Amino acid sequence: MDRIRAAEAQLGRELPAALRSRLVRDNGGEIEVRGYPGDDPVWSLHPVWDDEDRRRAGRTANHLVRETDEARERLEGLPAGAVVIGDNGTGDVLLVLPEGDDVVWWDQETGAVEPVTVDWS
Repeated sequence: MDRIRAAEAQLGRELPAALRSRLVRDNGGEIEVRGYPGDDPVWSLHPVWDDEDRRRAGRTANHLVRETDEARERLEGLPAGAVVIGDNGTGDVLLVLPEGDDVVWWDQETGAVEPVTVDWS
């Protein structure tokens, strides 16, 4: 939980409760996203940074804070203050917007933000 709090402090916001619970349980992994029009509903969920040992540091190198910082620098049209929580390898990302806890899909081709439903299990 301390690592999640550290990430939240760096991001400047609390993460949604469902996301926090999933990160406590698995710290990353795959999630199913409903409402995304692509062929594959499985997305990668970004973990929080864990430097307890080399193996964990390597496994969490694509952590939420890093991915969010990089996206804010390189993705034109990304909503201001959004936190990047996952991706599907196509350039599209899952976001939590600053004004709520709902997860949305950001289309890298159009810049559109669309609501989705995440299966956190």
